[in-house]
Amino acid sequence: MTHQSGTAEQNGKLNHGEESDVRRLVERAVTQAFEAKISQMQAHVVEQVLAALPARESSSDASAVGVTHSAQQWSSHLVQAVSNIHAGSSQKEILRALLDAGSGHCSRIGLFVVKAGTASGWQSRGFGDGDDPVKDFALDLNVGPSAHTFQYRVATPGNVAEMGAAFVQRFGTPADEQILVLPLTLKDKVAALVYADGGDSAKLDSAALELIVIATSAWLEVISLRKHATPKDDVDGSVPATSVPAEHAAPPVQTVSSFSDPFASHTPRHTPASITPELAAEVVEAVHARGAAAGAAPATATDPLAGLSAEDADVHRKAQRFARLLVDEIKLYNQAKVAEGRRNKDLYDRLKEDIDKSRGSFQKRYGSTAAASVDYFQQELMRSLAEDDISIMGPNFH
Repeated sequence: MTHQSGTAEQNGKLNHGEESDVRRLVERAVTQAFEAKISQMQAHVVEQVLAALPARESSSDASAVGVTHSAQQWSSHLVQAVSNIHAGSSQKEILRALLDAGSGHCSRIGLFVVKAGTASGWQSRGFGDGDDPVKDFALDLNVGPSAHTFQYRVATPGNVAEMGAAFVQRFGTPADEQILVLPLTLKDKVAALVYADGGDSAKLDSAALELIVIATSAWLEVISLRKHATPKDDVDGSVPATSVPAEHAAPPVQTVSSFSDPFASHTPRHTPASITPELAAEVVEAVHARGAAAGAAPATATDPLAGLSAEDADVHRKAQRFARLLVDEIKLYNQAKVAEGRRNKDLYDRLKEDIDKSRGSFQKRYGSTAAASVDYFQQELMRSLAEDDISIMGPNFH
């Protein structure tokens, strides 16, 4: 019995070993089968997608390669266009880069600067040689695509006749009569309108133009912040040459004061007197660094977070950045509602769900931290959404 029992146990061990080998073989086979099936499924999905695309003149591999190559060229041109725009260090350079880049995706393009409720022509491409015909021409901001773009801050296609008789008489009619007006925004305001059409060739790539204008707006914001965050002494060059040793001197700051600023009326509304704690701290830190290099005593009295520990001050800065991110997200996905709410002074009613949800997110993250002593989310709502006018939020705002 003992011998038989031992034999059975031995056979059991052998069977268990064989089972492990079989399991590995099965797993390998199943894996290979799934890999093959996934490849087939991928091929099937590709075929389904290709079948759903609009019919082309040829479905050959050569045609598909040509389409891919065109898409790559389109993307490459856009990347280069954005790079050229971001290479500009002044508003004038950036606006010229915008027009140059845009002219590659339409036949005619012009920029009209908005000041005091009027839009005056600045420069253009493709409207003819010699003196720029767009210069100083006034767009009617009360009718057609120009009015819609200015009011709602969205790209607006239309027919050239909608631009008004004076416009058609001055610039003529594109071959297909189709035009596009885009908003160039700065500090939440429409700083300029970009007009584009296909001219005689009907070349008008709306998607590319929108991307180019958005990239330009973003870079203008960066340049504007750099300009207004730079200490006055650095901008006007009035710092005595002996105040900073040559080996520590910073390179000269390039500013936009050397030319007529087309966006001069769109400087930030928030002056240093109402500067936010986060930006104030960053500016003070920069001044401290310069003061230390020059042997000067840093002035900490202007830092609203100066009395806090380093950890608490960091929490305050993070809380304000998070509040700004939340409000920017609300504005990004509700542009039409924001414009209508500001105009009708019922902004909170239109955005109540988004505002309350974002407020809850902010409280969840920072409601029990050192930053709870300051309602940064409420401050950002007033600063960014209501433009420092509480009446814009409406009577139900709290």
